Amino acid sequence: MTSQNAIEAQNIGRVYPADGGDVHALRDINLEVGQGQFVALRGRSGSGKTTLLNCLGGLDNPTSGVIWIQGVDLSTMDEAARTYWRRQHIGFVFQQMGLLPSFSAYENLDVMARLGGLPRRQRRERILESLERMDLLDYYDHRPYEMSGGQQQRIAIARALVTAPDLVLADEPTSELDSETTHQVLAVLQSFVRAQGTSVLLSSHDPIVDDYADRIITLSDGQISNGR
Repeated sequence: MTSQNAIEAQNIGRVYPADGGDVHALRDINLEVGQGQFVALRGRSGSGKTTLLNCLGGLDNPTSGVIWIQGVDLSTMDEAARTYWRRQHIGFVFQQMGLLPSFSAYENLDVMARLGGLPRRQRRERILESLERMDLLDYYDHRPYEMSGGQQQRIAIARALVTAPDLVLADEPTSELDSETTHQVLAVLQSFVRAQGTSVLLSSHDPIVDDYADRIITLSDGQISNGR
């Protein structure tokens, strides 16, 4: 593992057993993301983007290969240790968002801030700052069902950033956003990378992402087909 890399994956494979034969979701993935880089992961639906992000975040185990995140070999931790470590170091944005429906926007971020070990005296300031970044401060007391899909998506992104994680893994985070809001959100992520030294690996179909990413990596049928 190179010290300058936030992510290093070597020969990652993920195989799912199926009635018609094994499904190879990932094949021999070799990937590096430097500290403080904004990397876009491109590919069609079914190309393996979500599976790769889940393996890199320790939510799924690769069938083969080794993954280091911030210098930590994920295979050396049991599930409890991995869960604790993940809360301290990684911010996730999921396709389905995963917002708690009975909690306000503020409370959704507060849950993540608590799980991430953010000191009590810092939580309120950090939560309000994260909401303001996403232009959602006026919606701090709204429940998800009281907001549009795009607003919910921005809450999910604000939640991922609230602990100032070392690494953000984002799965199609702009899928519910119009082009203007997509530019706004990507600019926020880019500025976060520059200011905090946070690394971002973001999957997307949206070509707008290319304008903000330092590198673009393309997945096809579970393999890296090209990158820059």
